[in-house]
Amino acid sequence: MKLLVISDLHAHNEVLDKMDAQFEQADAVIFGGDFAECFKPETGKAALEKLCSKHENIFAVLGNCDNEDFMEELENQDICVEKALVFHEGLGFAGSGGGTRFTGKTEFERTEEEVLSDFDIVVNSAEQSDESLWQSLILISHNPPVAQKLDSFDGEHHAGSQKFTDFIKEHKPLAVVCGHIHEGAGIEKIGETVVINPGSVGEAGTYAWLEVAKDGNGWKVVSSEFCKL
Repeated sequence: MKLLVISDLHAHNEVLDKMDAQFEQADAVIFGGDFAECFKPETGKAALEKLCSKHENIFAVLGNCDNEDFMEELENQDICVEKALVFHEGLGFAGSGGGTRFTGKTEFERTEEEVLSDFDIVVNSAEQSDESLWQSLILISHNPPVAQKLDSFDGEHHAGSQKFTDFIKEHKPLAVVCGHIHEGAGIEKIGETVVINPGSVGEAGTYAWLEVAKDGNGWKVVSSEFCKL
């Protein structure tokens, strides 16, 4: 399964029209949040509609620039995985939206605990069924974990969640997609997990590919690639 990974559109909707070839190649699309322009949450709806016009299989969360109530719009479009566990051809997706508190001025800022609580449904499901669930699961979180680069806005300081990093190391999901920190765009690993921050598709034209395949009772990452328009 070939997954197109994008994030942080910030209402630059015209960029998506430049990616028709990428959308055609994708089996599904992962969107890491921030439909709206910063401090203009009303711009999110047009961005959502444009994205939904591009592909029938989209899995998305809100960003810190999106109003929390905007989740209802994602649910109406049937693309929301926030606080949910959704399966597509046996591959699982679970999401958490918003960003950890920083300026206190953007629309959807939360504590680390609140961000992680959105994954409780996965933790509870794994406890009640089989821990192998994690090897069939992609986590989508607008807020990044603490990493080598993916959460750094200047190459030195880190804005990610250490609790999320610890969570990834403990549960070992197949892959993690984040966003939020445009300057941290790239791909790396935390423990055994591939972590992708595709950067801002709207402001920088960056995106990523994630290819996965079934592997026994779970899935495996076949390849991952960071790209720019």
